[in-house]
Amino acid sequence: MHSTIIKSCLVLTIAATSTLSNISFAEDEYNVGPGLTYAGSPLALRGVDPVAFIEIGNRINGQASFVTNYDGVAYYFINEANQRKFENNPQKYAPENGGFCTYGVSLGKKFDGDPSYAAVVNKKLYVFLNEGVYREFLKDQQGTIRKADQQWKKIKHKAAADL
Repeated sequence: MHSTIIKSCLVLTIAATSTLSNISFAEDEYNVGPGLTYAGSPLALRGVDPVAFIEIGNRINGQASFVTNYDGVAYYFINEANQRKFENNPQKYAPENGGFCTYGVSLGKKFDGDPSYAAVVNKKLYVFLNEGVYREFLKDQQGTIRKADQQWKKIKHKAAADL
């Protein structure tokens, strides 16, 4: 049943984002929520501020008043300072693997990445599907990251439903 729910959520997210043809973003490369933000792009990381997460290790929800579009995806921040840090170096702060579950990516899949289950390793943000998957990651962090890096090159431009 859990896998059916996951598949349904993925299909709904893909269907919602595929109708947004006037937005210039690679829908299959980022894990975003359905719908658009006021800034005109779908929301990444469920609104969690990636700068605060990486720099202080805290999952703090950003605010719509501090929003930045990066590669067609909206990120929220807790303040203007964090917004500027991200804008000056988005590759440093954007989640790895497009915000998809890193463990899933290591297996060649694109599952939802929930910032409630995340880790900062070597100053990079990795998100996971759920607590169980996160615990699996903890058993071999470097191996999982290495596999995810290899797989991401193969699946980055593929739709989640096609994997």
